Order: sequence, then structure tokens, then C-alpha cells
Amino acid sequence: MPVILTLLFLFLAFKNVDLKESFLLIANTSILWLILYVIVFYLSHYIRALRWKVMVHSVKKDISTFNLFSAVMIGYGVNCLIPRLGEIYRGLFIGRWEGLSRTTMLGTVVIERIIDIGAFAFASLLSVYIFPGNLFGEIVWLKTSLIIGFASIFIISLLIVFMVKYEKKFEPVIVKFLSKFSKKIASKFEELFSTLVDGLSSIQDFRTIFLITIYTGLILLLYTLNSFIGFYMLDMQKFGLVTFSMAWVFMTISAYGVIVPTPGGTGSYHIISIFVLTQLYNFDYEISAAYALLTHFISYVIFIGTTVLVIYLVNRFRIKKGSKKENFFTVFDLHSDSK
Repeated sequence: MPVILTLLFLFLAFKNVDLKESFLLIANTSILWLILYVIVFYLSHYIRALRWKVMVHSVKKDISTFNLFSAVMIGYGVNCLIPRLGEIYRGLFIGRWEGLSRTTMLGTVVIERIIDIGAFAFASLLSVYIFPGNLFGEIVWLKTSLIIGFASIFIISLLIVFMVKYEKKFEPVIVKFLSKFSKKIASKFEELFSTLVDGLSSIQDFRTIFLITIYTGLILLLYTLNSFIGFYMLDMQKFGLVTFSMAWVFMTISAYGVIVPTPGGTGSYHIISIFVLTQLYNFDYEISAAYALLTHFISYVIFIGTTVLVIYLVNRFRIKKGSKKENFFTVFDLHSDSK
């Protein structure tokens, strides 16, 4: 299904585009702006790792920032190949390399994703305010998406609060029910449920909430700065007006393309990016397609390249220690270390 969606979106995105012209525009990419783009790209994901570190502080105070950053990048790298698996994979990765419960780490990933949904919902509302026209009128699905997003946040948040607050009452009931069918399954559920709640309850004090809010704001600003720099990579200021507020709106709306379950947002990111640039800001299809192709290609190269590099460094370190090499599947080995 993801492959079919990818091909369909790619066809719809580029059916009216002179790709030869788009690639000529890409060939003239500014190297200086490209380098700056890559630096800000990495910085935004480093800040994401720092935010995650704040979230897991209650679980492990001295957790490695490098391991967290590696897990973030590898998670996105996996998403470039298999949609959504990266979220699970990075939780397993950091759990394995830090000797932590992988179920607890998955719980922190769930919380992080809820924060992201809330942040982009806020960013979308701000986009409606700063856009010079009627954004809801231009993007007919935006209002519905926001309603669904806020409703999802509310329902999931209530569920998490219920699970954390009433863990001692909720857990025994399910364990007792499952034990009627299998004591082994009941015992496993009891262990997994407890560690999952530990991850879900990782945000409790004011300092943690404050730091997460600051880091989330920085992430959004850096994502916007990346979009803004991307315009200058292709000299788009020569084709139309380029502003930071435009970059904010673009960043916000194009993010919806990544929600669609295609490998690394391939196709879905392109079609929404081209739509925003052509329909909202009146750029022509060729420069808009060039922007979508170039920025998406850069993200793919960075995510997959960093994933390969991290695996190489990990194995080099393990060989020096006399340990076995790691591969893609070893993080799923639940018998090798902490669950």
C-alpha cells in the first residue's frame, strides 16, 4: 500500500512539471546555502535529542546525548524505508544501548509524538493567523485536520492520565482476566504495562515541562529556518517574495505530507510542497518542484547516511571490545539485554 500511495502521489505531483527545467534549477544550487541548510538540519534534530533527554531524565539521569541523537536519526532513517517503523525502532535502539526497558522508552516516544502533534496543531493555527489570505479557504482539509488533531490529543491524553493515575487499579483487572487464558501472557502483560506507564509518566515536574516547551519551540523555529534557507538554496527570491512567515506556513503545511504513510514522506511531501508554493505563493511549478525534490533528497541522504555511519561506528566500537557486530535486527533481540 505505501508503494502504491508513493507512486500515485509522485505522478500527481509532477504531471504538470517540466522536470528537465526543475533539474537544471537544482544543478545551480548554492553550495554555501546548502552547507548552512545541512548544519541547521542536523541542529534541529540535535535539539530533538536534547528534548528527549529531558523526558527520560526521570528514568536515567546520565543517558548519552550521542546515543539519543543517533536513535533519532536512525529512527528517521528507518522511516525512509519502512513508514512508521522508525518510531518503534528508535525506542528499541536507545533501550538496548542504554540498558533500559525498551517498553519504557517506547512510552516516551508515544509522549513525544503527542507533543509533536500538539506543536504542529499550534503552528497550523498560527499559520492561519499570519497568512495574508484565508488559509482555511485555500486548504479545504486543514480545518478538519486540526479538529481531528486536537480531538486525538485530548482523547489520548485522557487515556494516558487514566493509565498513570489508576495503574494500580487498572492493571490487576486486566492481569486477572488474561490469567484465565494464560498465566504466562498475564505475567508478561503485567511487566510490559508497568514499564510502559513508567515511560508515559516521564513528564511530571514544572522544570521538565518548561524545558520541553522551550525545546519544542526551538525545533519549530529551526524547521522554519531550514525551509527559509531552502528558498535561498535555489535563489527563489528571484522568482517571488520570500519571507520567514512564508517559511513558517510552508513548514507547517508541508509537515502534513509526512503524516501520510509513505517511505520518508516520498510523494506526499512533494505534492503538498508544490501545492503550497504554487497555489498559496504563486511560484511556478518548475521551481516549486525543484524545491520539493532537492529538500526531500537532502533529508533522505542525511537520514540514511547518518544511519549507516552510526552503525559503522557502533560496530567499530564493539569490535574493539571483542563483541559481536550489530545489524538491523539485533535491537529486536529481547533476550540479549534489558526488556
